[in-house]
Amino acid sequence: MTRAFVSIGSNLDPQRNVRGALVALREHFTPLTVSTVYESEPVGFDGPNFYNLVVGFETANDLDSVLGVLAGIEQEFGRRRDGSDGSRTLDLDLLLFGELVRHGNGLNLPRPDIEDYAFVLKPLAELVPDMRHPETGKTFGEMWREFHGPQLLWPVELQGN
Repeated sequence: MTRAFVSIGSNLDPQRNVRGALVALREHFTPLTVSTVYESEPVGFDGPNFYNLVVGFETANDLDSVLGVLAGIEQEFGRRRDGSDGSRTLDLDLLLFGELVRHGNGLNLPRPDIEDYAFVLKPLAELVPDMRHPETGKTFGEMWREFHGPQLLWPVELQGN
């Protein structure tokens, strides 16, 4: 079994899309560990605020299968990958797949967003503060305590969850 972590983000109808993503992920991977949902302003463009969280799960599936499931769920929720950074219905990014380190051919594991964005690192550190980053060796709790990014996050409740 491999332990995987996925970030979930949405800024177009985020209540519906994040709830739907959790339901869809539970159909494929169970049980899920689920972080707090955080709201934040978009980074790098103007648009509605995002809802972000991280989920973790154990899987016997291989990497390509997990990536295929994530892409299928995004597509189900109307995600279009047109190369532009902007608003999105649903973004499911594989952050970690066990201890795998792979950079190239359009895949980056561990995902660099872990070190770059509060909306990824904070919920990951909440779920697994003592787990170590496969490349830096620092725990995610340490990384969060040392994080100095300017982005503000605030917890939100998912309605009907």
